[in-house]
Amino acid sequence: MGKLTVRALRAVLVVVLTGTVFVQALMLWALISGNDPEDGSLPLTPLRVITILGIGTAQVAMVCVWRLVTMVRRGTVFSHAAFRYVDAIIGAIVAAALVWFAVTALNAPGQRDDPGVTVIMCGVGLAILGVALIVLVLRMLLAQAVARDVEAAEMQAELYEVI
Repeated sequence: MGKLTVRALRAVLVVVLTGTVFVQALMLWALISGNDPEDGSLPLTPLRVITILGIGTAQVAMVCVWRLVTMVRRGTVFSHAAFRYVDAIIGAIVAAALVWFAVTALNAPGQRDDPGVTVIMCGVGLAILGVALIVLVLRMLLAQAVARDVEAAEMQAELYEVI
C-alpha cells in the first residue's frame, strides 16, 4: 500500500472520526440538557440513544481499520494479531445491523398505513448483515494467507537447514 493511499485513508478516518465524536457530543448534550422538546410522531430520546450507539459502532470499525492499515504499512498484517481487528469490525457491523433493526422497530408503528417503508428498512438491515458476511469471507481469506505465510516460513527454515 502506497504512502499516499495510507495518508489519504488516515485523513479521511480522522475527519470522519472527529465529525462523529462531534455529533455524538451534540446528541448527548441534547439528551442531558433536555432543551430539545419532542414534537414529532417518533419519540426522540430513544432515537438519540440509538444514534449514539450506531455512531459508536462506526467508530469502532474506523479505529480497527486504522490499526489494520498500520499493520499493512509495517508488513505484519499477515499475522494472527490482525484477526482481533477484523473480528472487531465484524462485531461492529453486526451491532450496527442490530441498531438499525431497533430503529426499524421504533419506526414501524408510525408506518401502519404504508408498511412498505418498514419492509425496506428491514431490507437495509439485512444488507448491513450482508456486509458483515463479506468481511467474514475476507477474514477467511486472511486466515488462508496467514497459514500460507507460516507454511512458507517453515519451508524456508527447512531449506536453510539443508543448505
